[in-house]
Amino acid sequence: MQQVSDYPFLRRSHFDDILQKPRTPYSKAAPFPHAVIDNFLPAGLADAVEQAFPTRKLESFDQPDNAFQKNKLGRTQDNEFVGVPATIRHLLYDLNGPVFVNFLERLTGISGLIPDPHYRGGALHQILPGGFLKIHADFNQHRHLKLDRRLNVLIYFNKDWKPEYGGDLELWDRDMSACVQKVSPIFNRGVIFSTTSTSYHGHPEPLQCPPDRTRNSIAMYYYSNGRPESERRDFHSTLWQEPGAKPVDG
Repeated sequence: MQQVSDYPFLRRSHFDDILQKPRTPYSKAAPFPHAVIDNFLPAGLADAVEQAFPTRKLESFDQPDNAFQKNKLGRTQDNEFVGVPATIRHLLYDLNGPVFVNFLERLTGISGLIPDPHYRGGALHQILPGGFLKIHADFNQHRHLKLDRRLNVLIYFNKDWKPEYGGDLELWDRDMSACVQKVSPIFNRGVIFSTTSTSYHGHPEPLQCPPDRTRNSIAMYYYSNGRPESERRDFHSTLWQEPGAKPVDG
């Protein structure tokens, strides 16, 4: 069993190496600012998280089923991670820590980022066969902290993921006329994107993986006290969208 002392804490040097690799500047990526980064976590840590990822039987997983999402499990308890192995708990704490937040600020150019100690809507996500998450823009403010939501970070833990399984993350343009980019949820791939009222994303096609497979990820959200005037909207919850239809604006 892995001991807490064995946990390979995130190091600035690892993220320095990521930042030095050539890629499209974050702010220039289409359809909205984002980055897709392979080998996102140190290899040993990513392996340990993948091996320890909980099953669909985890008691603190919730499973909403409606027209917008189906067979999508998520951790819903705010104060404890019931049944979640120590390796994953410590990674979640690290992703809210100074090394990782500093990396996000340097990558995105957004200063003053604030992690969410409550993990509202985030932490562990798991999609079962047949599951989907319709295209949407996320809620734009944290109701409890009264902060503006600025960044989503997704990290995938799906070894040997085949294209025919589906589950691609889709990024859509602001008028919902076209999917501009699809991102396969392969092992140790990280996706970072700016959260606005028009950053439409999701994986709308039902998952086609075998019955014994699931689409596993960790989702983290980051905030700031204020945001650019051009991005300001009144508070709204999730804005679900239909491809080809006029966007529902918050």
